Amino acid sequence: MEFKHPIAEAFGFPVDNFSEEAQRHRRNRLCPFNNKVPSCTKDKANDPLGVCSIYGSDNDQITITCPIRFRQRWIIADDAAAFFFPENTNWTSLSEIRLNDRCGRTAGNIDIVLVSYDDHGKLVDFGALEIQAVYISGNIRRPFKAYMEDPRNNYDMDWTQNKNYPRADFLSSSRKRLVPQLIYKGGILQTWKKKTAVVLHRTFYNTLPKLAEVDRTNAQIAWLVYDLSHNRGDNVYNLTKVQTVYTLFEPALERITTPSAGDLEEFMNLLQEKLDEKLDGIPPDAPTLNEFVEQ
Repeated sequence: MEFKHPIAEAFGFPVDNFSEEAQRHRRNRLCPFNNKVPSCTKDKANDPLGVCSIYGSDNDQITITCPIRFRQRWIIADDAAAFFFPENTNWTSLSEIRLNDRCGRTAGNIDIVLVSYDDHGKLVDFGALEIQAVYISGNIRRPFKAYMEDPRNNYDMDWTQNKNYPRADFLSSSRKRLVPQLIYKGGILQTWKKKTAVVLHRTFYNTLPKLAEVDRTNAQIAWLVYDLSHNRGDNVYNLTKVQTVYTLFEPALERITTPSAGDLEEFMNLLQEKLDEKLDGIPPDAPTLNEFVEQ
């Protein structure tokens, strides 16, 4: 079914899923994806913005916009642990761990730290798991509120004519969030020679420049790329890993932060147009300061 509004999933279920379980989650504002509490807490705890994913312009492309959505069945932890540790390692996860620099200033929280331990419970090693959902440009709360007022009648509403139609903002997601995280937190982890796994949705990863890959045994970062596959029988989306890309830290960061130069002649033409507009706007007989002085 083609939708003319941006919301793909609300409180964990497709907007056209009216099973008892889906209705219970919407009614009680629950999160089925291992949030720290049973309820959704996105944006506001008392009035959560329960949008897990949104549609793209072609309506077949779905993008995850809530980081908690990636916790479905905790497959991201399994995939990261396979990169961090040898097989048959005892490991567990710790959430929201503060990371400080040498001066005691915070570099931010690591989303999830996977720790390995021996048979006596002594810490052996760790790796950092960073989850990056996609920012939304435009206003997503208005269509969400309209949908929640009457899901059965509004699940196929037409929102295309409304102002500030919500869309995935991939550029802001990489420049304002992903890159700073890698610079500050990733820089410290690399000094310690600890591995990082970065979780991204396929649609987001595909907007990044092509990264130089290395062998898994030499990698410092594993880019864990996931997508949402639709189960038509249950009318739910399941998180599925589609790709793992292994890279070094500095070359990957440099590649992401170095923009590809556009065409110089095209930019020169733009400057010429702006210059022509400015010169055309100058009054032809405007007196100069010297003329006033001479008078």
